[in-house]
Amino acid sequence: MGYEIKPGANLTGADLSLANLELADLSLANLYKANLSGANLSLADLIGADLRGANLTGADITGADLRGADLREAKLKDI
Repeated sequence: MGYEIKPGANLTGADLSLANLELADLSLANLYKANLSGANLSLADLIGADLRGANLTGADITGADLRGADLREAKLKDI
């Protein structure tokens, strides 16, 4: 069963690890401290999304539109 994520959705703290979000419209979404590790976000619309503190380790963001996205304190790779 599929789910629709609408622009501006509140996904604070959501566990979306390994999710296939290719081409998803996540513009203006609140993904504060969300777990997106290993997620497929290729070609996703993340314009203006709040990704502060999100875990993007291993996420595929190839071609994702991150204009205006807030990535402060986001984890982008393993250290």
